[in-house]
Amino acid sequence: MTWTPHATVAVIVEDDQGRFLLVEEVVEGRRVFNQPAGHIEEGESVIQAARREALEETGWRVEPHAFLGMYRYVAPANGVTYFRFCFAAHPRRHVTDELDDGIVAAHWLPLEEIRQLGERLRSPMVLDCILDYRKGRRFPLDVIVEPEA
Repeated sequence: MTWTPHATVAVIVEDDQGRFLLVEEVVEGRRVFNQPAGHIEEGESVIQAARREALEETGWRVEPHAFLGMYRYVAPANGVTYFRFCFAAHPRRHVTDELDDGIVAAHWLPLEEIRQLGERLRSPMVLDCILDYRKGRRFPLDVIVEPEA
């Protein structure tokens, strides 16, 4: 068997009221909450992927301003390893209500409501990334070295 990890991005977006942008989505028949997140596409930089996923899943244009870290998660349901490149981003503007298939809605939620979601969070990384962001974890975007397009 070949080990095939998945490379993904996620975006922590906080508004001026201290609420975080989350998506409510249907995954394997369950409604769960996640950051705007998804797979990096071939030929795409991780920062481009973060912008694209936020737009496709929430209708918001965002601008990444810091790298929070790379988080590794092994999904207990199927054993798949995910490497999540997580960014902090500023919300720029809402441009569409048309969202990706499987996305029920985008929500702005305060941290306490997110904590109360418990098992309704898609994975423990959702809360872990927000808590790291709240603790002030930030790295400059140039720690990610990619070839120029």
